[in-house]
Amino acid sequence: MTAQPQSEVRLATPTTEEYIEVQQFYARHMGLLDDGLAEQWAQTFTEDARFEEPSRMEPLHSRHEIQVSARARADRVAASGEQYRHWVGMLDVGARPDGALQVRYYALVLATPRDGKPRIVSSVDCCDLLVRENGRLLVRHRLLRVDGA
Repeated sequence: MTAQPQSEVRLATPTTEEYIEVQQFYARHMGLLDDGLAEQWAQTFTEDARFEEPSRMEPLHSRHEIQVSARARADRVAASGEQYRHWVGMLDVGARPDGALQVRYYALVLATPRDGKPRIVSSVDCCDLLVRENGRLLVRHRLLRVDGA
């Protein structure tokens, strides 16, 4: 099961409750990342998750690999003295027949130095496959395409 920008699977319109749940998921998910809570952020992925960002790194193939990468990133950000924020918008959610949710969204990554002005670090086209485990949404597959890469 993978996340693709143009799915071969027929997607249904999600319920209002599902759409709101997805919005809440990303608010919490990105907040954990922006707060440098790499271990908690990694827990929002399935054990067998796949994370792809072809322009920047080789794919990650498990929650553990994602956690190690996220911790290294959080440490680099902390050392930079800048505050990073991920701004997510344009959520396009489709419900798959198997119950998973396919989500495409755009993310702007902003960095703000101490006593400075925010700057856009990157603009990203994101495709996620969200699945439900033990009553909560988790990312099973993430594909990121950085604009201009």
